[in-house]
Amino acid sequence: MTYCLGILTSAGLVMAADSRTNAGVDYVSTHQKLFDFSLPGDRVILLCTSGNLAVTQSIVTLLKRDIKAQEAVNLHTLPSLYEVAQYIGDKTRQIQERDRSWLEKDRIDFKCTFLLGGQIQGEEPELYMLYSQGNCIQASKETTFLQIGEAKYGKPILDRVLNFDTSLEAAAKCALLSIDSTMKSNISVGPPINLVMYEADSFKIRYELRLDRGAPYLAQIRKFWEGYLNEAFERMPNIDWDQSQDSP
Repeated sequence: MTYCLGILTSAGLVMAADSRTNAGVDYVSTHQKLFDFSLPGDRVILLCTSGNLAVTQSIVTLLKRDIKAQEAVNLHTLPSLYEVAQYIGDKTRQIQERDRSWLEKDRIDFKCTFLLGGQIQGEEPELYMLYSQGNCIQASKETTFLQIGEAKYGKPILDRVLNFDTSLEAAAKCALLSIDSTMKSNISVGPPINLVMYEADSFKIRYELRLDRGAPYLAQIRKFWEGYLNEAFERMPNIDWDQSQDSP
């Protein structure tokens, strides 16, 4: 399993992903899930992957190959991020149609999902979720974040903190707390954590980091977050067991 997150704000975009692809009592593997296909000065394109690893790696390989071969249609030639999303959807269908019968024969789940975020000259920053079928949905001012993978554990803090006017720094911090909350509750999500913060209209990535297991900042935010949650819990009023349950 995995957990990837994209946050869209008025100031730009935050993308974050864990790196765990398999987990058990005696086996853990990690693979990169956040990819940067940017062309500085012209476009920023960030892609997070979730689902069948062989399928997603094949799709990423095709995307890279088309850029290297300078195909007429590639991530660096398409005029809008929506058309980029459609292009990636086409690659997804291509790989799945090629492998589907063999994977279904052995009852292997071949589904995958992507988060696509970035900005192309002449457009505003955008964020999309691409489904296994190749179609997509788009984030908006009302729905400022999108998640793929093991999303439920990290969603509550996003619901309570984020809105379209949240600062980029706050959104980045919220993303890390969301991933940490997920790691706390689910062994299938784990470090290294990749985080990118993109400032609107800059058309280049200035802020990115990779947090490995044992990173001091991860330990620090977990300690602070758990401490503040416990403090808030202790300050909650006790239940009034004598109050009437009947409507007045």
